[in-house]
Amino acid sequence: MQLPDMNLLPALDALLREGSVTGAAARMNVSPSAMSRTLGRLRRVLDDPLLVPAGRGLALTPRALELRPRVEAALAGALAALRPAQPVDIAAVRRRFTLRSNDGMAVVLGPGLTERVAREAPGIQLRILPEGDEDPADLRDRVDLDLGHLPDLPHDVRHQDLARHHYVAVCRRDAPHADEPLTPKAFAAVPHITVSRRGRFHGVVDERLAAIGLTRRVLATVPTHLTACFLALRTDVLALVPDAVAAQAAEALPLAVREIPLDLPPVTTGMAWHVRLDTDPAHRWLRAAVARIAGGPGAGPSDTPSDTP
Repeated sequence: MQLPDMNLLPALDALLREGSVTGAAARMNVSPSAMSRTLGRLRRVLDDPLLVPAGRGLALTPRALELRPRVEAALAGALAALRPAQPVDIAAVRRRFTLRSNDGMAVVLGPGLTERVAREAPGIQLRILPEGDEDPADLRDRVDLDLGHLPDLPHDVRHQDLARHHYVAVCRRDAPHADEPLTPKAFAAVPHITVSRRGRFHGVVDERLAAIGLTRRVLATVPTHLTACFLALRTDVLALVPDAVAAQAAEALPLAVREIPLDLPPVTTGMAWHVRLDTDPAHRWLRAAVARIAGGPGAGPSDTPSDTP
C-alpha cells in the first residue's frame, strides 16, 4: 500500500483548525499561495473540497468537520512517536526483566538490586534465571540482561565490564589449617572443593601447581559457589570461590577466608544486553543500578572461562 505524503497532515490540521487559507499559512509559517497549493493537493487526495466559500469567508464541509478530531489525534500520535524518549518515572514503571546469572553473581548483586527495586521501582519484577548452556542469541528475545563472564558476543549485543575478581579459599573457622600459614605446599596438601557446572576436576590451579612440582586432590566438584561453601563447613577442605562470594558467605557462615598462594589470573565480569534495549529508559535504569552495586569492593563474581579453578 502506497502511503500518502505525510507532510500534508500538519497542513490539513492547520486548515481545519483555522478554517481559512490565510490563517493556516500563518500557523505553518508559509505564504498564502503555498498553502493554497497545498489545499489543492489535499482536495485531490481526499476527494473533497474541505473549505468552500461562505459569504466573505470559508466554511468547512461535512467531510472536513468529520476529519478534524481524527486529524488532531493522528498528528498528536505522530508527534509523540517521533519525540525522543522522556526521562522515566521509574516508580511508575510496570515491567518484568529477565536476568541470567550464576549463583555467585546473584548472591553478590542480588540483595542490593532487589532492595533497590523494592524501594525505587515497586512495579518492576526480576526473573533471575540460572546459567546453563548459554547462547548470546537469547538476548535477542528471551533474556534482558546477562551477568557474569561474557563469551564472544555477536555484533548486535552491547556489553559493559563490571568488576575484576580473584579466587580465594574458604574453610571452616575451626579447621586445623584455618590459621596456619598457607604456603603452596600446604595449600596443595588440603583436599579441595571446586565449582564447575560441567563437573571438571582440572583447572588453572592444577597448571600452576604442576609448574612448581605439586599436585592437589579435588575431593568434589559442585555446580554452585554456595554449595562449595556449605561443604566446607563439615569437612576439612578448602573451597575455591570468588572473593566477593567468600566475603558474603563469611558474614553469614562460620567460614575463614584464605588467600590462595598462587599467581592466578583475575577474571573480569560484566553485563550484556541486546541493542533493542540500549536506549530503553527502564532498562537503562536497571543497568545503572547493577553497575553501581557492582562497583563495591570485590563485586562481580563468575566462573572462569575454563569453568573451574
